[in-house]
Amino acid sequence: MEHEGNGKNSWKYFGWGLVASLIVGWLIFPALIHSRQKQPVFFSHLKHGEGAGLQCTECHLLRDDGRFAGIPSLDKCLECHASPQGNSKEEADFIKLAEKLKKENKNIPWLIYSKQPDHVFFSHAAHLKMAKLECAACHTSVGGKTEENPTYRYKWISGYAPEVMSMKTCETCHEKKGKSNACFVCHK
Repeated sequence: MEHEGNGKNSWKYFGWGLVASLIVGWLIFPALIHSRQKQPVFFSHLKHGEGAGLQCTECHLLRDDGRFAGIPSLDKCLECHASPQGNSKEEADFIKLAEKLKKENKNIPWLIYSKQPDHVFFSHAAHLKMAKLECAACHTSVGGKTEENPTYRYKWISGYAPEVMSMKTCETCHEKKGKSNACFVCHK
């Protein structure tokens, strides 16, 4: 009889251990490995796109050879915002930061949602010009549908934000469009 009682306790301890492991694995560990940060200044793709009538490629340029030039420089922003366009607190904060950065010869330290590892090759020219995709097809979180950019989340272990531009996202789109998913297409 004493042996049966210990067996029941063993199952009870196993059950509590299982529940604790699931809580740690599903709730606590993911929260620990992700960092959440806000962008250095408020920015609205909606206001700049729909509101100001700008196209993505007016700020996010492709070089002559088709490579993506990246995030706009501070000088590009100051083409329109050298003086206030309105009287919002956000723009006043931006202009104050812009003046400071200009003196230091620095750009805005934007957090890049779609940062990829060095061994991943992605051609904006192939997707924009050849496949004729809209920017918002991949950049859904900043595609002009929201007033403000979402919180920047990335895994501090790797330094990447896989929730935004993951391998699975790319593979799913390639499969849907009948394009190759061979490793060498994206991995160099």
